[in-house]
Amino acid sequence: MDQHDFWYENAVFYHIYPLGLTGAPLNNLGEETKGNRILQIVDWIPHLKKLNINAVYFGPVWESGTHGYDTHNYYKLDSRLGSNEDFKKVCDALHDAGIRVVLDGVFNHVGRGFAPFLDVLKNRENSSYKDWFAGLNFGGNNSYNDGLSYENWSGCEELVKLNMYNGDVREHLLKAVAMWMDEFGIDGLRLDAADCIQKDFFKELRRFTKSRRSDFWLMGEIIHGNYRDWANADMMDSVTNYECWKGIYSSHNDKNYFEIAHSLNRQFAKGGIYEGLKLYNFVDNHDVNRISSLLKEKENLLNVYTMLFTMPGIPSIYYGSEWGIEGEKSKGANADVPLRPAIDIHAMEGINEGLISHIADLTAEYHHNKTLRCGGFENVEIKNQQLVYARYSEDDYTLVALNLSDEPWETTVTYQGNTHHISLDAYESTLIH
Repeated sequence: MDQHDFWYENAVFYHIYPLGLTGAPLNNLGEETKGNRILQIVDWIPHLKKLNINAVYFGPVWESGTHGYDTHNYYKLDSRLGSNEDFKKVCDALHDAGIRVVLDGVFNHVGRGFAPFLDVLKNRENSSYKDWFAGLNFGGNNSYNDGLSYENWSGCEELVKLNMYNGDVREHLLKAVAMWMDEFGIDGLRLDAADCIQKDFFKELRRFTKSRRSDFWLMGEIIHGNYRDWANADMMDSVTNYECWKGIYSSHNDKNYFEIAHSLNRQFAKGGIYEGLKLYNFVDNHDVNRISSLLKEKENLLNVYTMLFTMPGIPSIYYGSEWGIEGEKSKGANADVPLRPAIDIHAMEGINEGLISHIADLTAEYHHNKTLRCGGFENVEIKNQQLVYARYSEDDYTLVALNLSDEPWETTVTYQGNTHHISLDAYESTLIH
């Protein structure tokens, strides 16, 4: 099978943080906070179809105590979102609409309400789960005064690191993955904090999932490092492209297209370090400021999305940003809450139709234009405030021209023997075939 036959080679993702979008309470108080809020997603399907979305990546949906990354139960939907039966309805509705479903796999750590950890707190050295957690030391202590210590994620003692060398832990996680694959038909996993987990686990996860479904997609959250260390034939299909996320917004803010042109060339041009690798591209997500808040000049928003959908890789929209909503991280325990707001889809009708229309045009072009999905990359003309690059195949090409200046710009470029005159208004972009 040619790799481009896999669904994720042609995916346009929509990233939803479900606990936020649905307005779920920040803390899971069991019966007091439970509801079937996840069913709201069904009402979003017409909007997703309008944007030509064919894959949804859900942030955490498994039972947790607070923000979803502190898992309590890998086999159960968070009660604030609903029941497993509610989520099955959502998955079925999305699949019926031709939209794939990818879940957040939070496997590096669990919350303190995870049943095996509660057993350790209760039974200490006598717990049959004492080998499930990394660095567990019954001679230590922590800020909860448990009379024991353990490894955690990034200094957060509420996030208890799992011992991924333990076969029972791996089996527990793989059985959960199998359940979500078999009962809900999920199409992939985004792997949280992938750089903190032993690579052998990802190799085992790949063998396990691909043996069940050859087109099951694995994507890792990687901030720094060589992306090929994780995205390769033994481990994951893709990783988050944080290098270009930064380059996209800062090149517009600094009026310096040389920055992003350098990154794109370094990554994807002929001989580039990630040539042929489809990284997961985004301009914002649940962990970083909204793109509308990052940009000094909101007029550049259209060009930012033009770049997102014409650069090599798999494009993703973070829910709400298609309307240009703003959101900035604050401080403290709930610092990310402003990035993850509740949105009533029925209240959004008619808002920022210009941006919505621009994105819909780009997603339609992405689906229609094979050079954008899997063509090569080449810079054609680079200036501080203007950029022209090509996406090309053996018999076709698309030129992408962008102008971030507040003045019109004209140029003439020759590519593959053809001459093109380009004329752009301020803050305008265009595609040339």
